[in-house]
Amino acid sequence: MDQTSNVATQNRNVAQERREPEFVLRPAVDIFENDHGITMLADLPGVANDRLNLQVDKDTLRISGDAAIGAAQGMEPLWAEVRSTRYERAFTLSTELDAENITAAMKNGVLTVNIPKRAEVRPRKIQVRVA
Repeated sequence: MDQTSNVATQNRNVAQERREPEFVLRPAVDIFENDHGITMLADLPGVANDRLNLQVDKDTLRISGDAAIGAAQGMEPLWAEVRSTRYERAFTLSTELDAENITAAMKNGVLTVNIPKRAEVRPRKIQVRVA
């Protein structure tokens, strides 16, 4: 076994013995509001639909996902800059929002979440009749 492989194996064993705490990434999120509701755009690169989880519990929306970052076939990295592949973020929802009708779509690593406003809080135009 060459010296580089031996050092890499020793470093991996030391890291496993220490059991370092798991780091979690907070995805960047842009939030836009219009008359109909809120749109959230969350950057989740590397997360596939089957590894993505959106949950609403009372007034909290939770976004979590695991990114799949792999090495080339037959290769094992000696060093990696990425400390975590887990994303987590939570948001408190206003009572004006309709949590029952949330929709979401994932495209090119960007999660789009649409949260409509409840019908009774949406602005509406009132037609004035001539008397």
